[in-house]
Amino acid sequence: MRKPKDKAKVETAVLVVQRWILARLRNRTFFSLSELNAAIRELLADVNGRVMRGYGKSRRELFESLDRPALKPLPAMAFEPRDWNRCKVHIDYHVEVVDNFYSVPYQLVGQEVEVRWTSGVVEIFHAGRRITSHVRVSGRGKYVTKPEHMASSHRAHAEWTPSRVIDWASQSGPAVGELVERLMKEKPHPEVGFKSCMGIIRLGKKHGAGRLDAACRRALVYGSLSYTTVKNILSSSTDQLPLPVGEDVRTTLALHENVRGSSYYDTEDIRC
Repeated sequence: MRKPKDKAKVETAVLVVQRWILARLRNRTFFSLSELNAAIRELLADVNGRVMRGYGKSRRELFESLDRPALKPLPAMAFEPRDWNRCKVHIDYHVEVVDNFYSVPYQLVGQEVEVRWTSGVVEIFHAGRRITSHVRVSGRGKYVTKPEHMASSHRAHAEWTPSRVIDWASQSGPAVGELVERLMKEKPHPEVGFKSCMGIIRLGKKHGAGRLDAACRRALVYGSLSYTTVKNILSSSTDQLPLPVGEDVRTTLALHENVRGSSYYDTEDIRC
């Protein structure tokens, strides 16, 4: 068991503060934090200026002669906490950092990188070397992409291309192919949509190609082109219902099992 050597000195300092500052303020009333701080500073200067019996000098004199000469200048910038994490580069050349996505050079697809971020900057390292940095964005699901990181001008060297993803999606059905193609066209770079498109295609393994195509067709009618929409349609089995006809599909909200729709309510059962 360890025994601290300076514990008594620290407790003595606490006792001095309690006696010479807190006790002297206990009967005063303060109406603002700044007023309280001003009173504490005044008493603190008095405590530090008192001559200590055992030393023959005040705390201020000892600080000026012993501590101040040994102090180093403060850093030019205040320390900012940093977070670290290891992650794998996805097929769209981005890594996820706190619900948003930041690009890295396309050659690193499938490799592991280290990410360091603060409140304002995201830095990405590979093999101990910083390869890129981005200004951190707020919100969720946003993409921060540097054009030089994308493989659009180097497709001959890329394993996956937009046309290959679209062709693969079309094997599950024409609606799947159309949704995937439109999803990628909406992005500033086609590769940014790879992650969502690959997720949509994988839904076919669980629900079957027929249901996936029907879900994508319904998502196209709704005008909601996203992985989440297709997943919710399949989860709620809405893909097995007839497509809405003769009504504004934007009011057709059956995209989630918790959304019951107007047909849930029977007006005959309503009593005034």
